[in-house]
Amino acid sequence: MAESGLAAVTHASAPVKKRVAYLDNARFWVMILVVIGHPLLYLIDLPAARSLYYWIYLFHMPLFALISGYISRNFVGTRKQLRRTVSTLVVPYFLVETTYQLLNRRLAAENGNPIDSPMMLLSPKWVAWFLAALLIWRLTTPLWRALRHPIIVSVIISLIAPLTEIPNVFAMHKALGMLPFYVIGMHFTMKRFHRLAAIPVRIGAGTLIVVSMIICWFGADHWHLSWQKWRLSYAELHVGPLEGMLTRGLLLAAGVALSLAILSLVPWRRSWSSPMGERTLYCYLLHGFVVIALAKWLHVFDRILPWGEWGILATLAGATVLAVLLMTKPVAVVFRPLFEPRLKWLFKTRALPVRGQHVSAGMPHLHGAAPHEPPKHATTSPAP
Repeated sequence: MAESGLAAVTHASAPVKKRVAYLDNARFWVMILVVIGHPLLYLIDLPAARSLYYWIYLFHMPLFALISGYISRNFVGTRKQLRRTVSTLVVPYFLVETTYQLLNRRLAAENGNPIDSPMMLLSPKWVAWFLAALLIWRLTTPLWRALRHPIIVSVIISLIAPLTEIPNVFAMHKALGMLPFYVIGMHFTMKRFHRLAAIPVRIGAGTLIVVSMIICWFGADHWHLSWQKWRLSYAELHVGPLEGMLTRGLLLAAGVALSLAILSLVPWRRSWSSPMGERTLYCYLLHGFVVIALAKWLHVFDRILPWGEWGILATLAGATVLAVLLMTKPVAVVFRPLFEPRLKWLFKTRALPVRGQHVSAGMPHLHGAAPHEPPKHATTSPAP
């Protein structure tokens, strides 16, 4: 990619552009894989489940990070952008994380292992980590826009971060590890997405996906899944710095390659899946509660584990149905007040200009700097 594929950002008053069906379609299909991946963990002793789990974890969250980078590429901290960031990231993060930790304490108590330590709400335990990481990425977007070689810098940060232990505050280890995917997404344009739809590219993408599945089938038994969790230091993974950076570099390359391969095969036309792709936030935040209930209280996966491959097929089918249901409109209507509150009462209706600035189109900007336009895709929920 070029030094910077980012166009100058302006915020002159312009109409909000329509949603891009292609991106909604991509988020829908990747969300299906996200929901499939979590219950597969309970069937990890089955070779087929283990291979599929490893394959999904090579790219599904890197792809969401890449899409998030594209959607957030014009973030400059306007009043509207900050309000939406608090509404769709901060508020749902604390709601979901608090609920997960309370649920975890109850499960621990039921198993005779009560947790006496205080809750650590800034240390995400499960799915809320992506909201925390996305908050960090989005707030630092102006920095990545300002750097001369942002992709190279983000890769270096990802490679050297595991040289030391990093606290789990706001999933900092994952935020730093997967940072390159977000920054690469920032440098994408619709023209570059369209290039992925070329027939030769799609043929290569399909070939890459098949080859990666075969590699995962034969290699899953020899890999440590912790590498794909992006959270441990090289010392904790029992490798030296050089081997660690080489391995993480391969994971970064695999994540980018498979993400682009999946994007290449995503349909561009609006279809039945497009509206559901607009509601991936609800599915992402809610599906974990269903998986926990099935695993910990109903013991469903313990019951189907002896079924072998039939148990895997049942899990794939059930997870797909669950994902589709959680992306329907009724679910969004019920949970939107919780996961996307408007919060107009919390923010000023008009920001006061700072000394040395003047107001244009209702927003302050520096003298001599280009004005900023509302970000494209501004009405979308964060990915996922």
